Amino acid sequence: MPGLLVGPLLRYVDEHRATVWVETDAACTVEVLGHRERTFHVEGHHYAIVVVDGLEAGRSHPYEVHLDGERVWPEAGSPFPPSTIRTADPDRRFELVFGSCRVTGRHEALPTSTRGFRTRQEDVDALRAHATRLRDRPDDELPDALLLLGDQVYADEVSPATQAFIQQRRGPDRSRDEAPLSGVADFEEYTHLYREAWREPVIRWVLSTVPTAMIFDDHDVYDDWNTSAAWVRRMRAQPWWHDRIVGGLVAYWLYQHLGNLSPDDLAGNDLLAEVRAADDGGPLLRAFAEKADRETAGLRFSYARDIGRSRLIVIDSRCGRVLDGDRRMVDDEEFAWIAAQTHGDLDHLFLATSLPYLLPPSFHHLEAWDEAVAAGRWGRVPARAAEWLRQALDLEHWAAFQGSFRQLAALLAEIRGRERAPASVVLLSGDVHHAYLAEASLPGPGTTAVYQAVCSPLRHPMPAVLRGIYRAGISRPVRAVTRWLAARAGVRGPDLRWRLVEGPRFENQIGTLSFRGRTAHLALEQAHLDPDGEPALSPLFARDLTILAPTTQPV
Repeated sequence: MPGLLVGPLLRYVDEHRATVWVETDAACTVEVLGHRERTFHVEGHHYAIVVVDGLEAGRSHPYEVHLDGERVWPEAGSPFPPSTIRTADPDRRFELVFGSCRVTGRHEALPTSTRGFRTRQEDVDALRAHATRLRDRPDDELPDALLLLGDQVYADEVSPATQAFIQQRRGPDRSRDEAPLSGVADFEEYTHLYREAWREPVIRWVLSTVPTAMIFDDHDVYDDWNTSAAWVRRMRAQPWWHDRIVGGLVAYWLYQHLGNLSPDDLAGNDLLAEVRAADDGGPLLRAFAEKADRETAGLRFSYARDIGRSRLIVIDSRCGRVLDGDRRMVDDEEFAWIAAQTHGDLDHLFLATSLPYLLPPSFHHLEAWDEAVAAGRWGRVPARAAEWLRQALDLEHWAAFQGSFRQLAALLAEIRGRERAPASVVLLSGDVHHAYLAEASLPGPGTTAVYQAVCSPLRHPMPAVLRGIYRAGISRPVRAVTRWLAARAGVRGPDLRWRLVEGPRFENQIGTLSFRGRTAHLALEQAHLDPDGEPALSPLFARDLTILAPTTQPV
């Protein structure tokens, strides 16, 4: 009898349709609410994504998963409520929960590189705490979507259990050409990483009943992935890198990307059709991954979802980068697609990018300065030093891609000036292991409120020494120095202004966007242990996001 290895994951949901993703231990037919799909095979692994349609809008539909006619989900004796598909209702209030950066493994003190061990309070998983709270809530109080903004798995910072698996798999006679034992080497080891991240009982249950949208960031593949052309050249010279990047992208396509797609996108996906028809889709996916690693034309991991009368646009700010010549976060073809998705009669527009668009001003100026100097603005020797600094300090956010930063600023200003502009545009990000909210003002007419909301980490707090350095870095004197440096390197000031209105906060935390009609609200909560030692959440801040920001001081 076939068994369920990973999942079910409820991925896409609209008013009448849903998709459910599973990994099984053998080829079989997967059935959900009377809809069946045969698994497809990739290098010894079996997957299916089942499209369920004909659902009634605005209600909860409990579901089971059957493999070859036998029920495998819910598991016998499960302490959790039934998994449900809660279809959309445009007239109700929507909740979008978001966060990023979640290490997995034992839920106890984990070692850090800068000081001993974290305390138990510092190691509480915010996603686990959120899932634990949802378990006791009725269906109509569950969030409408969970947005995971990168680093769902840490391929270069594995748990002790995964490291033991890697050591056992590779054996004692390791070649010097193999990937470090601290990280995964290939597709097979990636599959183990996803199982560990998604099979913990309460996490597995919440992923089965709350629709999820995802996008990768660097640690899903490797720290600083695609920072610069120099970084790519250095990594491609490593004998183990090819298997690492190909395995990472194949795993991402299977475990994350497929579920991001709507039923219509799945039906029109030629690669999925070819993989389903193949005896083994591995060679097809490896060829795709090799192309995705080296090209951007015709490839897109970015996607969009409508949530009631609002729209979520998730931007790939990692794999789709243009690094040679005119550096861009995404190429012109993909940016044109992003711009096209912003049109429509929308109440709110959410632009999700794993890397923050609006950094604290001092860090913005530092990254803009570094990009200019690394490009040769001050000569060859400073360029080499700036490249070293870029990789050492992770100076690779939107501010380090000034062409794309200005391109997006112009798009934001154009959106605000439309006759039927959204009430708010909220940029959602993670990556930086702290949380903050920045409000922006743009030139020209318009009443759209523009915010940058950053929520990171779910479980991977910034070490205390780095928090002190960060706080010093956002001070006024440092901001003045970095602004002066950027100007000396010939960097023009940004085309919009912004200021931090909440944060920074350094806890393990999770954010919730609530919106209905033309109003929107953001709340941030931190993870901690309750008196019984169970994971719990407590408020950090809450704010209305539809108040137009006043003109702020130049950054």
